[in-house]
Amino acid sequence: MRYSLLAGGKRLRPVLTLATCASLGEESDRVLPSAAALELVHTYSLIHDDLPAMDDDELRRGRPTCHVVYGEATAILAGDALFAEAVRLVCEEQPGEPAVRLEILTELSRATGVGGMVGGQFLDLAGAGRASIEALRAVHALKTGCLIRCAVRCGLAVAGPDDAVARDYDAFAQELGLGFQIVDDILDVEGSSADMGKETGSDARSGTATYVSLLGADGAREAAAASRERALEILDGLPGDTGDLRAIAALIYSRRG
Repeated sequence: MRYSLLAGGKRLRPVLTLATCASLGEESDRVLPSAAALELVHTYSLIHDDLPAMDDDELRRGRPTCHVVYGEATAILAGDALFAEAVRLVCEEQPGEPAVRLEILTELSRATGVGGMVGGQFLDLAGAGRASIEALRAVHALKTGCLIRCAVRCGLAVAGPDDAVARDYDAFAQELGLGFQIVDDILDVEGSSADMGKETGSDARSGTATYVSLLGADGAREAAAASRERALEILDGLPGDTGDLRAIAALIYSRRG
């Protein structure tokens, strides 16, 4: 568990949770346990995605994947345990009323289950995204986007803005999830394994549908640019200091790894 969790990475999801909370005038420490729980869940998903029965990857965050080092059985158990620890962390350490913890746990379970990350991974493995760009977007909204939306929603659960503001934050999170996946697809073709910390070109080798395979490289770059503009436009309409959220968006759309 420690091998995979402490291997590095951008910590995008927990930072997004902290930044959301802070942008609404709340101390980011108030949501720190839930932010950490999101990273536990994300790491669990990476361990399981890398397994031979899934994406069969041998490199993650610049080092051998968990199952390569410890074996498949231990890797499966490590992922399972990380998810359980995430739930425990929210239950035991998240400040606030029980209703706040319940809301965060609800968001976390929705984002990871059949209507989220796990369902998206199943659809991706089944090739559902090959049908059209709309189908691909629906697959990745579950596989990638739901946990990014959850990161924002955990911050909202603690800060408690009114419904209209919450909807705008949610729209921003949806755009970030879309942009993250488009850029990821581009980097799988154009990026280097050294920068990415994982093997590139795996989507093409496995025949996985991507924004590049459906739109072409130029079309994917145009889609990423359009997503970036929509995300920044939403940010312009949000209350409070959104500087950190803007920096996160800039990182997502300009990253090289």
